[in-house]
Amino acid sequence: METALTRLVGIRHPVVQTGMGWVAGPRLVSATADAGALGILASATMTLDQLRAAIAEVRCRTDAPFGVNLRADAADAGDRVRLIVDGGVRVASFALAPSPELITELKAAGVVVIPSVGARRHAEKVAAWGADAVIVQGGEGGGHTGEVATSVLLPQVVDAVRIPVVAAGGFFDGRGLMAALAYGAAGVAMGTRFLLTSDSTVPDAVKARYLAATVKDVTVTRAVDGLPHRMLRTDLVAALERSGRARSLLHAIRRAAGFRKLSGLTWRQMVQDGLALRHGKELSWSQVLLAANTPMLLRSAMVDGRTDLGVMAAGQVAGVIDDLPSCAELVERIMKEAEEVRTRLTAAR
Repeated sequence: METALTRLVGIRHPVVQTGMGWVAGPRLVSATADAGALGILASATMTLDQLRAAIAEVRCRTDAPFGVNLRADAADAGDRVRLIVDGGVRVASFALAPSPELITELKAAGVVVIPSVGARRHAEKVAAWGADAVIVQGGEGGGHTGEVATSVLLPQVVDAVRIPVVAAGGFFDGRGLMAALAYGAAGVAMGTRFLLTSDSTVPDAVKARYLAATVKDVTVTRAVDGLPHRMLRTDLVAALERSGRARSLLHAIRRAAGFRKLSGLTWRQMVQDGLALRHGKELSWSQVLLAANTPMLLRSAMVDGRTDLGVMAAGQVAGVIDDLPSCAELVERIMKEAEEVRTRLTAAR
């Protein structure tokens, strides 16, 4: 199925696997790419050396285009951009709006720039700065999310910009893909659906928790890092919501120290990242410190399999997913369903 997204990136199907921290590693990304969709590496939880090795591993596994997601506000964003350029990566995606300078540098090297946004004004801003496309996530999406539903946000953005728009938040099958295309999108991006595949390295016990969840088991909380965060409701999440500020802060500092050791960041760099996170948001300093806790809480579940000690970011679609196909099977199924929908609509005219 050819769309503005497939032409821009050079993929066969208008489907994107998002850059989920601790989840979107070389195995998942290469499997997605081989299936004809766009796989995106999550680099925010990697050191520079780990990112360099991950890019090389994906290139060894597949010849298909893939992307790397990075934090535009990270202290070493420039170094990561150079790794992307030197590694021949096709797409750079951003969780926060990249600066005009980063966009210019990437585009000059032939890299396609696709930021992720959660509001129309942010889409308009990055489009004006030269972004090639934009991923728009509605409130149904997992992880940090907004309040506006995809069905309301998506048409606003499609009408506001003249670059390809990729819809995220609430998508998991071919019906959703066709609905997004009907709104004017050029494709869909999915996180939870790709997390729940056999190619995902997330431990089986964690996948089982996702598969057992109902729609009502997916909640939005500010208890983890002070920002709206959509995840599975667990005993840990409930405990964090009940905890006093002092206890939460002490827990967060311990976890942040662990992340500093794993990531190779200095305390100064982590403070700089915290300052960037606080910018433009009504966060207290205690909430900024709590934000440093998030990567380790996610790692506890997504890598270590400790659902009792970690948090599990989840889109609302977690409540309607009940199987673990391979990426190839998933993408083939989505495209088959989309074609069936198109055929049915055509016949109904």
